[in-house]
Parts: sequence; C-alpha cells; structure tokens
Amino acid sequence: MDYFRPSKDEYYWNIAKAVAERTTCMSVKGGALIVRDDQIISAGYVGAPRNTKNCFEIKTCLRRELNVPSGQRYELCRSVHAEQNAIINSARSGSSLLGGTMYLYFAKRTENGEKFVLAYPCFICKKMIINAGLNRFVGNDESGKLVSYNIADWAKDWQDHDMLYDSIKYDSKYDTNVVK
Repeated sequence: MDYFRPSKDEYYWNIAKAVAERTTCMSVKGGALIVRDDQIISAGYVGAPRNTKNCFEIKTCLRRELNVPSGQRYELCRSVHAEQNAIINSARSGSSLLGGTMYLYFAKRTENGEKFVLAYPCFICKKMIINAGLNRFVGNDESGKLVSYNIADWAKDWQDHDMLYDSIKYDSKYDTNVVK
C-alpha cells in the first residue's frame, strides 16, 4: 500500500479550494486561507458582503449586463475578493496576520465546470497583503501547480521601481499572467 501525505502547502491550499466552494460570483471561484505558525488564522471567499444579496440570488451580474471586461470596474461588482475577505475576517476575530502565509485557490467558471487560472492578487489585494504584514503568498498556476511568492520581494520591487510598473501583473482576462 502506497502512502501519500500532502505537503503543508498542498494541505492548506486544498483547504482554500474547499473555501472557494462558497463563492457567490458567477465568473470565478476563489478561496483564500491565512496561516500563521501552522495554525489557520482566517479564511475568505469571493462573495457579496455579509447580509447583502449576491449575483446568484439576484440571478444576474451587473458587470455582465454592462459588458464590463473581467478585471475592470471593480466598483460595479457585488463581490469582495477572497484575499480581502480573509484579511477582513482576521480583523473581525482580532487575529494578527504578521508573518503569516496566504493561500489562494482561483479558477474561472466555465460551461464544463472550472478552469485553473493564475491565482495571483489584483493590484488592490496585493497592496492589502503587503500592508497586512504577511510573509508568503501561495497560489496556483494555470495547470493547478502551486506557486509561492515572497511578499518582501513585492515590496522591494515597488521600492526599486514605480508600483505601476509591477514586474508581474494580474491579468484582467483571468487567462494568463502579463510579465514585463
């Protein structure tokens, strides 16, 4: 009998994947988990704010109705990003994130289920992650393989170059990563 035990990163990322099942966005599934000192501190998924209606309840997406491209005009979206919700939920419970790791599962909804896309934070989430004091970010690539980032490298990149010319950018089409 073969014995398989997932690595810690795989274990926590799989929990983030389970969190993503609660997503209330019609376009994507996203779940985030924050771990510090080998303890789960917080979780969040892509979804409408507490006690408000989500797109599935309303049966429509305003951004789709207006033909707004993915990754643009976030202010028209009912959902809060998984990364933001995980950070907010830790604040609600009074838990420090300093030195922690964020795990993000991210996939695009398709007619045939879901398709992995690069799990990488948008510009706003990236700023929040840096300010929250997290050390690592672990997401998936387009094949589902885990990719790890050192958050201090993000801040150093922004010290060396203007943040608007980030070396890795979240792609607004959820399909690929744009590298300059």
